Amino acid sequence: MSTTAIPTEIDCLLRELAPQVVGILARRSGDFDAAEDAVQEALLAAALQWPESGLPDNPRAWLVHVAQRRLTDAIRSEISRRARESTVADPEPAPPADAETDSHDDTLALFFLCCHPALPPASAIALTLRAVGGLTTGDIARAFLVPESTMAQRISRAKKQLSGFDRPFAPPPDSVDGNQHEATDSAAALNDSTPDWETRLAPVLRVLYLMFTEGHTSSAGTQLDRADLAAEAIRLTRLVHRLLPTDPEVTALLAIMLLTDARRPARTGPNGELIPLAEQDRTRWDRRRILEGIRHATGAIGHGLTGPYRIQAAIAAVHAQARQAEDTDWERILALYDRLAELTPNPMVTLNQAVAAAMVHGPAAGLARTEPLEAALSGHHRLHAVRGHLHEMAGDRAAAVDCYLAAARATTSTPEHDYLTLRAALLRTTPPDEETP
Repeated sequence: MSTTAIPTEIDCLLRELAPQVVGILARRSGDFDAAEDAVQEALLAAALQWPESGLPDNPRAWLVHVAQRRLTDAIRSEISRRARESTVADPEPAPPADAETDSHDDTLALFFLCCHPALPPASAIALTLRAVGGLTTGDIARAFLVPESTMAQRISRAKKQLSGFDRPFAPPPDSVDGNQHEATDSAAALNDSTPDWETRLAPVLRVLYLMFTEGHTSSAGTQLDRADLAAEAIRLTRLVHRLLPTDPEVTALLAIMLLTDARRPARTGPNGELIPLAEQDRTRWDRRRILEGIRHATGAIGHGLTGPYRIQAAIAAVHAQARQAEDTDWERILALYDRLAELTPNPMVTLNQAVAAAMVHGPAAGLARTEPLEAALSGHHRLHAVRGHLHEMAGDRAAAVDCYLAAARATTSTPEHDYLTLRAALLRTTPPDEETP
């Protein structure tokens, strides 16, 4: 047994292992809902026991063993309830060592399995994010710009809909046999385990995109980002890219993640405070990731700017290639956002358009573009924050302060709240000619 880990270490480890264990049990049982419930109980047991007893030698095997017992108990209880038998055969749960035979990573295959074609894409994406993506219902609701109660109902309906299918998460009969499956990489096995994976690709990419977005900038909590979640999204996207190396949207999504994650070392100050893009020390950006990201972006864009991830990859590349903030080609970025808005119109794209328009045509043009967003983003902190920035650009300090404070009240992220509050305080107390950029 290892020495006792601090709770944060245990929490990170459980986040990492949960999707893998769910994948193992879902593949064994074919019942994702039951597997998820069993794993949740195992995670709770681990959270209670490991801080006192220390980490097991094989944490994943421990979780598989405990979750398998919980699943077996649940199956036995259900059989007993239905058959009203006094004694039910108790299949012996797999011992911890058996988890080693599940040594390949099921997470990617499980993403494709969760994005079931019987579900509407939005429901499939939400269910996958909640079940195996590491996001809470609140995180997902904020990503979809809907109330948490609405998202909870959507996820519940998706689970209920899938419960009407016989083993919706089980591999099909013509998939590779167990021994072959154990020996193959999860990406290479995807064709066999999910024959209709092509119809599920778009929602899977959306899941990975939203996972990365939440990992890059947490929508709630005391930390600006969740590096583990962003890293997992990048890892899984690399697996999809390995499977589909010529798909331009897959390649573009990987480029977006690499180019965006390259800024992470410069996004926070010594005390964890948020540093906005325009004020970052770009010498701290990860040049290796930028070069890889630009290579992927260039390859994807060569297929034409006809997909949303390709357009966003082009935008990320423009930012990455600017050595200083003032070197940014905002006219190019505005043109790309205009194209993205035509292809996939949504309020967040319009908000980014507004910022780009302000950089090209002045803050009044940007503010004009935010006016139609009042209904769609009512109460959302990003709308207030952007308006505050644009009013500050225009020299209307009072309006900027009001917007920054409104944004600070609306956000559930502590670093964002602190940054917005500080920005408002500086505008209130610093004379214009001494204003900190």
